[in-house]
Amino acid sequence: MKTIPYSTQDINEADIRAVTRVLRSRWLTQGPAVERFENAVAKKVGAKFAVAFNSGTAALHAAYFAAGVKQGNEVIVPALTFAATANAALYLGATPVFADSDMHTGNMSVADACKKITNRTKAIVPVDYGGRPADLREFRALAKKHKLVLIEDAAQALGATYRGKPVGTQADMTMFSFHPVKSITTGEGGAIVTDNKKYKDLLKLFRSHGISKDAGTFIVKRGRGAWYQEMQVLGFNYRMQEMSAALGESQLKRLDSFIAKRCIAAQRYGKLLKDIPGLVLPPDERPQEQSAWHLYPLRLIPAMVHRRDEILAKLRTAGIGAQVHHVPVHLHLFYENLGYKKGLCPDAEAFVNSEISIPLFPAITAKQQVYIAEALRKIIG
Repeated sequence: MKTIPYSTQDINEADIRAVTRVLRSRWLTQGPAVERFENAVAKKVGAKFAVAFNSGTAALHAAYFAAGVKQGNEVIVPALTFAATANAALYLGATPVFADSDMHTGNMSVADACKKITNRTKAIVPVDYGGRPADLREFRALAKKHKLVLIEDAAQALGATYRGKPVGTQADMTMFSFHPVKSITTGEGGAIVTDNKKYKDLLKLFRSHGISKDAGTFIVKRGRGAWYQEMQVLGFNYRMQEMSAALGESQLKRLDSFIAKRCIAAQRYGKLLKDIPGLVLPPDERPQEQSAWHLYPLRLIPAMVHRRDEILAKLRTAGIGAQVHHVPVHLHLFYENLGYKKGLCPDAEAFVNSEISIPLFPAITAKQQVYIAEALRKIIG
């Protein structure tokens, strides 16, 4: 059997035609495709506005900027996430403060996040680990109590639902990623959805060098010709290309199908793996949530943790693209050099030390999943 990737994109002829139409048009950047994609994303998740970016990281950077994060502020982020969630705070001179994980789900612990709030805290950023929504109602209440901006890092959760509503409607701003392994892809790309017009305007300004061409927004209004542009903030070139937006709009039409296939594959894994000793399967979804099943994160029982790297290596030798998600951010060398120490978030560290993500993507076959289950059974022995 060929190597089974841990995840991969699903591109069809409609996607290719959508990109080809853009390549044959007048516009390769700053054209109508981006706005169409933004409108489609906003409509899909039930938000008033969506602002597209050339990566999820750029989208987070812009969201922190729009939230007013600056030097001297603190931003509470989970230790168990991709580094970008914390890095975006550093980009603005703020300090990331790491909260521990819920050992059951991998999501950020509400209780530990609450302990980390200080008078310097500006924003709190829960991550939907593996596509499973964080405890958004509790985080919303926490943010409101302490007058914080709630930014949901839903990079892995487009298509998930929380309390009957699509993820993207519960936070002040929500970030989605469109990397090839995510729910849909634009190649690279990301977006922020929000109901707040002020945030929307700041996001659009920040992604285009901080320069406004809209006379209605000019600070200096007199004596300016039609050519005038006004740089109002220090922004970046974070614009999404037209080809990426066209691909995203086409992919979005199949989002429901992609998520349904991921859910079926996750349920199949539950049946195939339930009697393998030493494995802890992802918890069942609660009544108030539906995961996007970006990952299928297995964990080993404590007595098996010492074998994790051996098991991972043997899975890869068997052609199974297993991974570990993620290195706790405070344990990256860069963050250790900033003074963050091992033991800061013990549950997140224990979770990762026992974790193996096995392949999960819309096109995975039952045959491939049976092969993976049999390999695990044989390796664990």
